[in-house]
Amino acid sequence: MSNDELCHLSATEAARLIASRRLSPVELTEAVLDRAWRLQPRLNMFQLLTEEDARRDAKAAEAAVMQGAALGPLHGVPITVKDNLALGGKPLRQGSLMTEGVVAGADAVTVARAKAAGAIVIGKTTLPEFAHKVLTDSPLHGVTRNPWRPAHTPGGSSGGASAALAAGVAPLAIGTDGGGSIRCPASCTGIVGLKATLGRVPNDSTPDGFSNYSFTGPMARNAADTALLLSVLAGPLQVDPWSLALPKPAVRAPDPTARGVRIGWIEHFGRYRTDPEVARITTAAVGLLAERGAIVEPLQDPCFDDVYDTYAVIASTAHATRIGALAERFPAEITDSLRTSIARAARWSAVDWQRAADRRTALFRAVQRLFARFDVLATPTMTAPPPLVDAGGSVASEMYAEWAACLYPFNLTGHPAISVPAGFTASRLPVGLQLIGPWHGEDALLDLAACLEAGRTPPWPAGLDLSAQG
Repeated sequence: MSNDELCHLSATEAARLIASRRLSPVELTEAVLDRAWRLQPRLNMFQLLTEEDARRDAKAAEAAVMQGAALGPLHGVPITVKDNLALGGKPLRQGSLMTEGVVAGADAVTVARAKAAGAIVIGKTTLPEFAHKVLTDSPLHGVTRNPWRPAHTPGGSSGGASAALAAGVAPLAIGTDGGGSIRCPASCTGIVGLKATLGRVPNDSTPDGFSNYSFTGPMARNAADTALLLSVLAGPLQVDPWSLALPKPAVRAPDPTARGVRIGWIEHFGRYRTDPEVARITTAAVGLLAERGAIVEPLQDPCFDDVYDTYAVIASTAHATRIGALAERFPAEITDSLRTSIARAARWSAVDWQRAADRRTALFRAVQRLFARFDVLATPTMTAPPPLVDAGGSVASEMYAEWAACLYPFNLTGHPAISVPAGFTASRLPVGLQLIGPWHGEDALLDLAACLEAGRTPPWPAGLDLSAQG
């Protein structure tokens, strides 16, 4: 295979070929690293490439195959890790100039589980400072660009991860989602991103395990790879209270079916209007599910009106509590928009925060009532196509409130939500469809994602075929 062909392999296929001794983990890792280096100047996907460690681990993976050792489900498969997740012994910069000298003492639980399954970490991907935007730029690493149209954003905050996946640099990524940060970049780059049920994938890094609204989860190029990575990352962890009641899910390939699934279709979310082109593309995707047997009913519900007002109190208070002291120590280094979010929190009292927490519970209960009528909810992932790289995107902005309107409500409620490719605008920008399920309903979402993929060969961004360059 050429390097391009190797880089375009799915994780599922790569793992199968490696286990059957038809593909060398060393060859695959070298191809992915070569592609990363070639595309990094154009796209700026990585904060750090861990090539020495990756080459060492690839050689060890190949030796294990040749020795007939027991192999994990991701044995020899390259993966990327977002740079707000700890990779032991490596810098943990979080896109910030304020974190110089910070080194992770040990792997985050999700990173450790991926490694234990045999995955080879090739690098840490870029994000906006402390993941506070749905565009990916920061004072530390600069601007990350969309492989489809480099003048446009790959979304955020897991934008480096999404850009790398879309560009063919590793078939798997671990991202995080505190207000849409897995699903937004998945939509912007034409990949799959899953925010699982609260607790399904444990979180050992959030300071508040009880009122948590931030998730770690899988990103991939298709539903099967997403399901595979979810099966590795998920399972209980003693330090995450939400994870304790959930057994580790079985490995399960998605069933590409929609027959009989009751879908509530929300074309315009809350008080916001979806861009006409995005509405057309996502309506067509839902129509395809209907053609394949789903029962689709238009849905509008007042529970989604003004959710941003609740989210803003909770998110900006978290910024002030967790980053405020750093901002005071390094006033010249912090991103202006993050400083604004921290300052905004000074307006909130403990009473304001408790009111927001109560509204969060009311929203959860309202969504639960919707699942008495529907099996799945569907929305556009984003209300408009990916904007230019300088469009802003802070969670403290009206731009975020509108563009990500379909996303942050489900961080607050904890329901699983996935973004799947729905199509392209006339200017070849990807558009995603979001599917939301009841708690612990990831299998149904992955089945619908696979149904939308059936019979379709996904395109690749133009201009990224490197074979002719040697």
